[in-house]
Parts: sequence; C-alpha cells; structure tokens
Amino acid sequence: MNQFLVLLTLLITSQMMILFKFSTKSDLSNWYVVNDGVMGGLSQSTFLLNEAGNGEFTGRISLENNGGFCSVRYGMEKTGITGKTTVVIHLKGDGKTYQFRLKENRNDRHSYIAEFKTSGEWETIEIPLNSLYPSFRGRKLDIGNFSANQLEELGFLIGNKKEESFHLELETIALK
Repeated sequence: MNQFLVLLTLLITSQMMILFKFSTKSDLSNWYVVNDGVMGGLSQSTFLLNEAGNGEFTGRISLENNGGFCSVRYGMEKTGITGKTTVVIHLKGDGKTYQFRLKENRNDRHSYIAEFKTSGEWETIEIPLNSLYPSFRGRKLDIGNFSANQLEELGFLIGNKKEESFHLELETIALK
C-alpha cells in the first residue's frame, strides 16, 4: 500500500484535524521565515512549494555574529483543539534534528517545543501535545507543558549549534 493510502486510512480512522495539508495549490501567505538575522546572525532559509506540492524548508545555518537558527512559522486563526492529544506530521527530513513549535496565542513571547530527529525517508512523526515544553530564547521556562485548548501558531526550527545546510519537506500537519 503506498504512503498516500496509508495516510488517508489514518486520517479517516483516527478522525484527525488537519492543520495544514500541502498541495500544488496551497496558499503559503500565512507562512513566514524567521532566521537569526533578528539578532544579527547570518543564517539563511526559504520556504516554498516544490514541484510535488510539498512545503520545502531549506537553508544554511551560520554561527557567525552569534547566529545559529532558522525557522518557519504558520500563523492561523485561533483554532480550538479540545480533545486532541497528539500532533501528527508527515514529512521527509535530512537526518537532522528539528524542533516542532506551537503557540497558544500568536502574541505569546514563549513557544512550546518538542525536538524530533528525521530519518532521511518519508515518515510520520507523532508528538504528544503534553510533551511540548515552554521555552523563550532557548531557555526552558518553569510554567508547565502545553495544556491549552487552542492554538494560533505552529512552526519548525533548526538550530543544532553547528554550521550546516538543511532540507525539510512537509506534506501534512494534523492533530488526533
């Protein structure tokens, strides 16, 4: 059975809430890149739709000028998530470690974070919502893990404290 049919079966049987499904017709206007240039760093990244219709987050991390991260974020309308317990992401990485990030409210200074390692193959990553820990500017906060009933922003960040190129391809981001 091909991966699309497996994913479709999972979507139907687990009553997933799709947060974003990429396709050649996807509107990326609410997706935006934030790199370490906001702090003087020199890292570079882009986010676009590739020929297959997947979201493609690529770039190069630089440690110059105290840099070291690239991120892409998706701002959405307040979305109720009551009863959902797990983030499900279908993606293909490059073998590197990334962060998945959520914000209950777009204007919160902190994000809730979970790290995941990619395999270099198409895979489905599952992250329990209550495992996302609060962080601000790389520091873990003492305010409890994610427990909200809504969200307004999600994103991905790479910042492994080394200079490296990266490539992350996204197909679906959902909750179950």
